[in-house]
Amino acid sequence: MDIQIVGVIGAGQMGAGIAQVASQTGLSVRLLDADAKLAEKGRAGIAKQLARAVEKGKVARDDADAALARIEVATGYDALGPCDLVIEAATENPDVKHTIFAAADAAMKPGAVLASNTSSISITKLAARTTRPTRVIGMHFMNPVPVMKLVEVIRALQTDDEVHEATVRLAARMGKTVITSKDSPGFIVNRMLIPFLNEACFVLAESLGSAEDIDLGATLGLNHPLGPLALADLIGLDTCLAIAEVLHRELGDDKYRPAPLLRNYVAAGWLGRKTGRGFYVYEGK
Repeated sequence: MDIQIVGVIGAGQMGAGIAQVASQTGLSVRLLDADAKLAEKGRAGIAKQLARAVEKGKVARDDADAALARIEVATGYDALGPCDLVIEAATENPDVKHTIFAAADAAMKPGAVLASNTSSISITKLAARTTRPTRVIGMHFMNPVPVMKLVEVIRALQTDDEVHEATVRLAARMGKTVITSKDSPGFIVNRMLIPFLNEACFVLAESLGSAEDIDLGATLGLNHPLGPLALADLIGLDTCLAIAEVLHRELGDDKYRPAPLLRNYVAAGWLGRKTGRGFYVYEGK
């Protein structure tokens, strides 16, 4: 199948990043959000990212202008009608995603592919809520999307081989390296990552070391580019908690039990970089 028009549902950090990479690849993009201001904010953020890339000499001005021109913002699902593939990039909440999938499925043309950028939620269950279960797949982009090279493709039980092959080709066209995972909670990346981040929360709560000590232990002792607590702040502590809860609930093993400290930070609204405070303070920086 030939994919030329891509829809992205959700104009937040992940959705805007996916839209930017898709448009820079030469694809036409429909960037959809329920709030018109958020949709325009997402496009404006992409414009800033492209402008920075031009200033650094990474992208030619004409190419940046052309990429931005290929992004059309919308608020109604009817805008997805011409799309060959739609990627949902909304909050990590099963009920929200099920609602979005039902609405997108109804608006999309027959044969189009519906993908989710979910970090942990069952693609098989999402597919079962649609009239096109064989044409549903997971495309888990890493954050930040324009920088990170990996895309984790997740096959639902129902996914056609043709859809999987077309999705892999699309990700490669977007300059990404692909790994394919079975549809299991957390897939490959977060099945490994979230327990690591969660254990760092337990270590911090037990005062084995400061946040800085813990992160330096990972960066200098394990050669990680970013420490677990700083990475959790970048991902969003609410997202980390949501994934941990899926792992704990679906796999039934207490080793995935979310740290109480993580729950408390989310309850306090300290979600990381996006709120200005998480394990570190970012306000004014």
